[in-house]
Amino acid sequence: MGQKPRNTPAGPARTDVQAFLKKVAVTPAAQRSGRGRLIFALDATASREPAWDRACHIQAEMFRETAALGGLEIQLAFYRGFDEFAATPWISNSADLIRRMSGVFCLGGHTQIRKVLDHAIGEARSGKVSALVFVGDCMEENVDDLCNAAGKLGVLGVPAFLFQEGSEPVAEMAFRQIARLTRGAHCRFDASSPDQLRDLLSAVAVYAAGGRRALADYGRRSSPDVRRLTSQLK
Repeated sequence: MGQKPRNTPAGPARTDVQAFLKKVAVTPAAQRSGRGRLIFALDATASREPAWDRACHIQAEMFRETAALGGLEIQLAFYRGFDEFAATPWISNSADLIRRMSGVFCLGGHTQIRKVLDHAIGEARSGKVSALVFVGDCMEENVDDLCNAAGKLGVLGVPAFLFQEGSEPVAEMAFRQIARLTRGAHCRFDASSPDQLRDLLSAVAVYAAGGRRALADYGRRSSPDVRRLTSQLK
């Protein structure tokens, strides 16, 4: 798609990050055995190119922060262009994920969030999925269809964490409903602050690998945003 407005002042975005982290603190812990499994889905349409590059640089944090918890497996999923959706095998190391992400270029097209949700449903039915992360900035689909799929994902016990770049109101409404139906969370982040996205991705990765107790320990050595989250666990 073309460029979308990026009305993301630091104050409101920071408040959203704090609220998101509080929400993660009360999200029911996923069932875990062995490594946590996280589907990392991104909008790869044209307006997302700068954010895709940032995600390539910061995704290593997810593996580093979960290593002591038994590790993490990540499945990269994305959509772009005309009706194109793809997902990788499960990846257990940062170098492989960087290689795969670096080989993807963004291409204009409509959103395909329903395919992300349907894919997560299929993966959850065939094996363990601890959480779904989606990073995007807009929504151009039927919200009732998305909510129907989100409800199915919620029944399977997979929380969806939706990180919204910008403040497009239609996307925000849809993302909040998807989060609610899956017992996950929605958060806007400031596109000019890569540290915010890094902290959010790392927090959910730690949650997926080790649950709330691990997240509390992570918060004691992390950013003020995450420490605000861990204070909710006491």
